Amino acid sequence: MKRIAFDTEKYIKIQSEKIMERVNMFNNKLYLEFGGKLFDDGHASRVLPGFQPDVKVRMLSNIKDQVEIVIAINANDIEKNKIRGDYGTTYAQEVLRLIDAFHGMELFVGSVVITQYANQSNANKFREQLGQLGIKTFIHYPIEGYPTNLDLILSDDGYGKNEYIETERPLVVVTAPGPGSGKMATCLSQMYHDYNNGIKSGYAKFETFPIWNLPLKHPVNIAYEAATADLDDVNMIDPFHLEAYGVLTVNYNRDVEVFPVLSTIMSKIMGDSPYKSPTDMGVNMIGYCISDDEAAKQASYDEIVRRYYAALCDYKTGVTTNSTALNKIEVLMNQAGLTPTSRPCVTAALEKRDATGLPSVAIELSDGRMVTGKESTLLGASAAALLNALKYLAHIDDDIMLISPNIIEPVVKLKVDRLGNHNPRFHLDEVLLALSISATMNPMADKALKYLPKLNDAQAHSTVMLSNGDKEMYRKLGMQVTCEPVYRTKKLFHAK
Repeated sequence: MKRIAFDTEKYIKIQSEKIMERVNMFNNKLYLEFGGKLFDDGHASRVLPGFQPDVKVRMLSNIKDQVEIVIAINANDIEKNKIRGDYGTTYAQEVLRLIDAFHGMELFVGSVVITQYANQSNANKFREQLGQLGIKTFIHYPIEGYPTNLDLILSDDGYGKNEYIETERPLVVVTAPGPGSGKMATCLSQMYHDYNNGIKSGYAKFETFPIWNLPLKHPVNIAYEAATADLDDVNMIDPFHLEAYGVLTVNYNRDVEVFPVLSTIMSKIMGDSPYKSPTDMGVNMIGYCISDDEAAKQASYDEIVRRYYAALCDYKTGVTTNSTALNKIEVLMNQAGLTPTSRPCVTAALEKRDATGLPSVAIELSDGRMVTGKESTLLGASAAALLNALKYLAHIDDDIMLISPNIIEPVVKLKVDRLGNHNPRFHLDEVLLALSISATMNPMADKALKYLPKLNDAQAHSTVMLSNGDKEMYRKLGMQVTCEPVYRTKKLFHAK
């Protein structure tokens, strides 16, 4: 069974208490910059088994009467239709999805702020759309020389030019659809206006990773560095905290680099900065809720290898043409004493491929059982491995057919003869649909389907790069899959 490494209920309790302590520290008005993902934090749930992907928003729901959400989005990202890689949606669409998700948790979304606004046409259209939906919007402008031109920043032509966001509640959580959205600048701009109006508000930062009270080279922190290799983030000891308190804490380069400027801005707004270090600014209690350090380490090792394979495939497919991120992850793997075959399913998939000469997939189930599948005339390797895994879980003999040929044959005929598909093999979504149809007539297929939830958290590896459809289906099943950077065919064009 999978070992749990994280105490979710403890986290919800002590994290919400810590945030409210910080709100009280600033006379009941705190702007909290929320880094990372509030919803669907897959990285955290992978490296800290037991961490629920929505636990952070559940934590906020614990104090929802005190919370108001402000969503920041960069006008340049709207203009370029910037895409979130995990969902394939634009940042503008993600804002709408976030609002719906917050409303579903009964959290109050006060407004959207469009940052770096310079009359971009798509930003104007988006603001109009939000207005028609009844969502208040505010505009913040670029400031030349930001963040070092302090005289301009702290003037009527800097923060003073920004529209003041009217908020109602003590805790204002500033979040965004992705990085570079202007969350910190939004918080500081609000403080500038507040202090000019006699309101002594404050600022704090919530970042899940790196975990400040774990060692610098703890696998959880190394896994974060691997996850952000494309951003060139580097974990480091917080030198300001060490100087002020003589205590070693972990932060990352961007926060450390910007801290002197941020501290100066806060000092000029507030009269004196309340923080002596980037670590002081944080309110992250996640390190106190790790219940099994060894389980967290092992999960982080797996994540580092997964990030390595993801970077390999991105480089192979041209998603990135720069090998810097890949090279960095290789260095991190060496630091952690890992190789590509440190994930057992990788070795199993490669052995199956070598034995059969065919594309293969290996699935490691939660009980440690390894199940493999190879490509056949009618099934892709992913589909074959999935059916084999369900048979094992449901205690169904290998020689029992789960999907009738009466279902397979007309589907194959449709794909090839009518839809012009050169590949007749079933993909994951197709085999699950066929299995569902078979279940109406075949009790064994019905039994197998009931074990789909048992695939959650299973580890998988493919000896060829999978289609986007298969990868998405693995994600929906809660499985964590990697691929060798190898195309299935030697064709130049590969459908996604």
